Amino acid sequence: MTSSSPRPATPRLSTVRALLRLLEFARPVLPRLGLGALTALAAAIIALMIPIALEWVIGGPIASGETVAVVWGAVAVLVLGLLEALMVYLRRWLVLGPATLVEYDIRRTFYQRLQHLPVAFHDRWQSGQLLSRMMQDISLIRRWMAFGLILLVVNILTVVIGAVLLFQWHWALAIVFVVSGVPLWIQGFLFERDYGTLTRLSQDQQGDLATSVEESVHGIRVLKAFGRGPHALRRFTRQAETLRDTEMRKAGAIARVDFWLVMMPELAFAVSLLMGIWLASIGQIELNQLVAYFAMATILRWPIESIGFLFSFMLDARTATDRIFEVFDAENTITDPDEPVRIEHPEGALAFEGTHFRYQDAGALEPDLLDGIDLEVRPGETMALVGLTGSGKTTLTTLPTRLYDVTGGRVTIDGVDVRELRLVDLRRIIATAFEDATLFSASVRDNVLLGRDDLDARSEEGERVLREALSVAQAAFVDELPDGAETMIGEEGMSLSGGQRQRLALARAVAARPAVLVMDDPLSALDVDTEERVQAGLRRVLGATTALIVAHRPSTVALADRVALLEGGRITAVGTHSELMSASSHYRSVISSFERDAAEEKARRNDPNPTSELDVITDAGAGGTPLPSRIAEPDPAPGGDDRAEEPK
Repeated sequence: MTSSSPRPATPRLSTVRALLRLLEFARPVLPRLGLGALTALAAAIIALMIPIALEWVIGGPIASGETVAVVWGAVAVLVLGLLEALMVYLRRWLVLGPATLVEYDIRRTFYQRLQHLPVAFHDRWQSGQLLSRMMQDISLIRRWMAFGLILLVVNILTVVIGAVLLFQWHWALAIVFVVSGVPLWIQGFLFERDYGTLTRLSQDQQGDLATSVEESVHGIRVLKAFGRGPHALRRFTRQAETLRDTEMRKAGAIARVDFWLVMMPELAFAVSLLMGIWLASIGQIELNQLVAYFAMATILRWPIESIGFLFSFMLDARTATDRIFEVFDAENTITDPDEPVRIEHPEGALAFEGTHFRYQDAGALEPDLLDGIDLEVRPGETMALVGLTGSGKTTLTTLPTRLYDVTGGRVTIDGVDVRELRLVDLRRIIATAFEDATLFSASVRDNVLLGRDDLDARSEEGERVLREALSVAQAAFVDELPDGAETMIGEEGMSLSGGQRQRLALARAVAARPAVLVMDDPLSALDVDTEERVQAGLRRVLGATTALIVAHRPSTVALADRVALLEGGRITAVGTHSELMSASSHYRSVISSFERDAAEEKARRNDPNPTSELDVITDAGAGGTPLPSRIAEPDPAPGGDDRAEEPK
């Protein structure tokens, strides 16, 4: 299975050029990393001095029988070993801290980038792909910078320096060693070509696997309720087997290059031994020189054998870098204007003027989802937006806050195009309450006051705003939670009922004190009585706030000042409910569909009077007394009514 996340159309950079893109993050710590590389090189050079010391000890003190000199020779070798260990320690001390700082900087920038990219980007990308990049890929880059990069450079230099030193003992033996490296370079070229493709495939498949785990965890209630756990397991097993096959192919590629990396030095040792014995027998090389040659060749074995592993490590890091920069390079089409306009005292006049919208993946022959919307919501007015399923109601509610940008026409606040405002200013003027109430793993207080970065959540003013918002949203149940407003909400608030989550999400929108409140059927999980109390609280606290409400229930329509009918991507009628019932057959059809859905819902809940909710609105549509634009505020009831809720 391949990744469903988009792949860039830009040309593939070379490995070096791709990795150089990390320089912008590594630049502040380059001095420490450079010192770490120097200490690693110093450790390698010290190790290469040991064979030279052995040559002197064997050819001098041992050959002459000078015991004291032999002891000093042993001390010299010991000191060299201790110095090498000290350099290795310094290398680790110098590079580990800076590497973690680079990791922190990349991870923070990555998260910031995810927050700034438009919703359209997140629509196209799997969450597991982003998660695997955020965690696995960035950690891999840190390990490569602290370990793989330095050792690859140092080990290559060590092999080169050691090969040069071999010539001081005998040119023929040195040439045997050098020639044995030619097949290694050929295999390295082939390895890069195959392994680079496999490591990209593997990391993408890990992202797909992470997506499957995330979806299964979030959807565990559905899987259990429908008995689809075994099906999910089979799907996960297929993906895991695909990843395993890719990892086995990676392991095979590494094994092939390791075969040459181990075999060629061994072969060079065998040839050198035969040649060395022959050269010694004819007096072309001394015994101490031959011992020093093999000691040097032995020291060079690990740098040679490690090159395969370090090379694959570099290719893994290169792929991780590519995957990180695919997110960094993603185009952000929703940005602040160069010369933003400020609205000092917003009145809340919301208008759609010839607004068009189509999703990026829509076919060229498909019509715009929103095809020339003209709608004005007056300051302080509550406008209900109705239409059949798929008519674009939810999409329309995403345009005022620029979750998506219009593809034609414009949306204005107090006559100012929303694209002329800074995003932070725009989203303070407009608050949105979604049907899918998303809560975060934080306290009730922090969730409700999420949009109020202008006050201390635990100050007296923060407490007042919190209590007022909870009162409007009929969320008195908060006081019954174990720690009240300080109760920690689990992931996505799944420990709460649907109605409780919706009321907290609505309280969050209310606490923001917006000039315009856009609500996408945010009260669908509440019963009619609670919905009416919430509406009354909104009128009391946000009396001057303009409201655009996507309605899916007759009771919601009844609470609006005016109603806008969305049909065929356009607003085809605007007026009071009674006016539209009289003038628009399509509107009557939409309301009838609401009535059927409401009746079926009440029947499922064993309501003895499944149509009682609809009597008033139906009578008004039949030519009876028109509905008032506002319904009198009922007596507040503590905690509201959760009869329409089912605890999760």
